[in-house]
Amino acid sequence: MTFIATDTLPAVDETLLKPIDWRDYASAKDDGHPPRILILYGSLRERSFSRLAAEESARLLTWYGCEVKIYDPRDLPLPDAVEPDHPKVAELRALAEWSEGMVWSSPERHGSMTGILKSQIDWIPLSLGAVRPTQGKTLAVMQVCGGSQSFNAVNQMRILGRWMRMVTIPNQSSIAKAWNEFDDAGRMKPSPYLMRITDVMEELVKFTYMARSRPALTDRYSERVETAKDLIDRVNLKAAAE
Repeated sequence: MTFIATDTLPAVDETLLKPIDWRDYASAKDDGHPPRILILYGSLRERSFSRLAAEESARLLTWYGCEVKIYDPRDLPLPDAVEPDHPKVAELRALAEWSEGMVWSSPERHGSMTGILKSQIDWIPLSLGAVRPTQGKTLAVMQVCGGSQSFNAVNQMRILGRWMRMVTIPNQSSIAKAWNEFDDAGRMKPSPYLMRITDVMEELVKFTYMARSRPALTDRYSERVETAKDLIDRVNLKAAAE
C-alpha cells in the first residue's frame, strides 16, 4: 500500500530535523525526483511493533521528501507454494522493481528474524529477465525486541541484504522491550530508540540519492560477460533461423 502520512511526525524535535538537499548527494545526472522507498515488516499481529516502527519510519521518510509504500504481507503464500503470478507475489515483485531503497523491520523471534519477513525476501528474485529488482538499491534494517536489546535479526538481515546485492547502510536500529516504547495509539514515545530510527532514515535518504544516480557502482564484470554471451546466443539463434 502507499503510505499516506496523515498523522503528525513522531515525537522528535522538528526544529532539529534537517531537510536533505538531493543536490548535495546525487550525481549531476539525477533529476531530483522523490526517492522511492519500500518498507517490509515481519509480523501479522494486530498490534505489531515491527509494523508500528515501520510506520514511524514512513512518517519520517515522507517528511524527508520520499515516496513511501508499505507492503502488507497478509495472504502472501509461502515461497514456491504458488506460481509467481499469484496477486500477492506479483504485487511484492512490482514494488521491489519500483523501489530505489528499502526498509526491513522484523521482530526477533527465537533469536532470529521472522519467517514472515524472510518469506517476503525469498519471493524477490535476484533477476527477473534483464531486470535485477534489488541490485544497487539501498537498504536500512531494524528490529524490535521483546526483552533486552539484541542485534541477531539485524545481523541476519545484513547478510541477506548483501546476498541481494543491496547497499546496506551503516546505521541500524534495535528497539529493546518494544512493548514499552509505544503508546496506546501506536505512536513511539520519545527515547534514544526513536532518535536512532530518525538517524537511520536520514542516512537512508542520503545513501539512496548517492546510489541511485551512480549505476556504475554496481556494474560488474561477470554480468557484462553474461550479457555479452546472451547477446551472442541470440544473434546465433537468429542466424540459424534465417
